Amino acid sequence: MSGLDWLVLGGTLAAIVGYGTYQTRGIKHVGTYLRGGQESRWYTVGLSIMATQASAITFLSTPGQGFEEGLGFVQFYFGVPLAMVILCATIVPLYYRTKVLTAYEYLEQRFDLKTRQLTAAIFLLQRGLGTGVSIYAPAIILSAVLGWPLLLTTVAIGVVVIVYTVSGGAKAVNQTQQLQMAVMLAGMALAVVVIVRQLPVSLPDALRVAGVLGKLKAVDYSARLDTRYTFWSGITGGTFVALAYFGTDQSQVQRYLSGESLKQARLGMLMNALLKVPMQLMILSVGVFVFVFFQFTPSPVFFNQPALEKARPAIAPLEEQHLQLFTEKRALIERFQHGEAVGQELQAVEARDRLVRPRRARRCSRPTRSRTPKTPTTSFCRS
Repeated sequence: MSGLDWLVLGGTLAAIVGYGTYQTRGIKHVGTYLRGGQESRWYTVGLSIMATQASAITFLSTPGQGFEEGLGFVQFYFGVPLAMVILCATIVPLYYRTKVLTAYEYLEQRFDLKTRQLTAAIFLLQRGLGTGVSIYAPAIILSAVLGWPLLLTTVAIGVVVIVYTVSGGAKAVNQTQQLQMAVMLAGMALAVVVIVRQLPVSLPDALRVAGVLGKLKAVDYSARLDTRYTFWSGITGGTFVALAYFGTDQSQVQRYLSGESLKQARLGMLMNALLKVPMQLMILSVGVFVFVFFQFTPSPVFFNQPALEKARPAIAPLEEQHLQLFTEKRALIERFQHGEAVGQELQAVEARDRLVRPRRARRCSRPTRSRTPKTPTTSFCRS
């Protein structure tokens, strides 16, 4: 990394943590600590809700989802707007009317202390595990970029988060997440611009290639049970998942309980309802454009370079097959650009290439045989 890179990274972290700590100085009351003094405007509530749900994992893994499967994953979020409307009409007014500090405090009022303790313990356990993954995922990227040991990078990220969270409580999280969300969305938008400019073909041609390979199919109205993401699964299952998450998970409940009024909390949730699906589409589009880029530029058979180097002697036949399939695809794409009807052939070659490319760096427990006779290789397990 250059000096400018270090300056941007260090300055961004210092600005976010410093701003959050400064905005939350002098907090002494537990109600203010947990509900942020109920001073948040609707846009702060909305951005905080979006940032809480869209962790670093979202911005790291969702483009990968777009690369592998296209835009269809966005259907999982089709139930979010409906869930937000239902919660605004039912659960949110209930929390404000009872003046609880947490979702589990309401359960104590409704049932008993044991119910509150059980649900709070379950939340802390699952949120602790989830936060660990949310910290570990970006630590893998940063450790590779910075050249730091993975353990040190993970600890450093955890310490930074703990400092401003513990010192300022809910208000600190709300204030810093506004900046974090702005940085993440700007970074995603910039990534789209950079990728599109580096494409060796025009944007319409890139979209045509993505379309014929099935990456632009965002909505599937079929009723097939063997398809993971469809309109119907998103609008039904997605709605119930969103109702449970936004209505009972304290990490989300705390965000809209910090609103200065019920109206502000509702507006913040409706902001999330309006922007969630477009935001996910933008993130998925990054992966789609990366996919198109690698239809014209040779890609590694596996993108984790350290794992690839270790496994290279064992997967050399896979790399040969991958390069051969890339050459076939490139020739078909050139014919497709000239108007030839080679869509089905192109899809077939891409399907074969997907079988060659391993998705994980985790080795299978059993060796497999390559297509080359008498050449055993150790393949990667597929997720």
